[in-house]
Amino acid sequence: MQHELLNEVDENDQIISTRSRDELHRLGLRHRAVHILVFNARGDLFLQKRSASKDINPNLWDTSAAGHVDLGESYDEAARRELSEELGIDGTATLQSIFKLPSSPETGWEFIQVYVVTDDGPLRLNPDEISDGQWISPANLDDWIQQGGEGLTRSFQSLWKVFRLTHP
Repeated sequence: MQHELLNEVDENDQIISTRSRDELHRLGLRHRAVHILVFNARGDLFLQKRSASKDINPNLWDTSAAGHVDLGESYDEAARRELSEELGIDGTATLQSIFKLPSSPETGWEFIQVYVVTDDGPLRLNPDEISDGQWISPANLDDWIQQGGEGLTRSFQSLWKVFRLTHP
């Protein structure tokens, strides 16, 4: 995974070079990622607990599904791939792009395109990526973050705050 090649992008999210995933992270260089918020019909959000084997944010709660945009891949294609790889949600799910976070220290220098999808499962969690999962109401998640967000990734907390401004 560290030798995986990704696009480095500039401050305007324009591709400027190809570098290894490890190099992008180690040097704090801008690159692209997707995060998908999966809600069920009741309006609860699925959170994943990242596997202990993950090199970044192991054992922390995070967005329903997320990942880097691969070389030659669009944000939309990456979102569909991540949904399938991490949660077993097939390509017929209706993804809605809702906003894009700029690269920053909070996002690990990733431009993050955020999507929402509704799916009641059953979800098939990829054990290489996810050690646990839970459905949580937006109100309970708001409380968790308001109380310090312990156990949640920084990027997810940043993303959720923006989401709640536009989806109260």
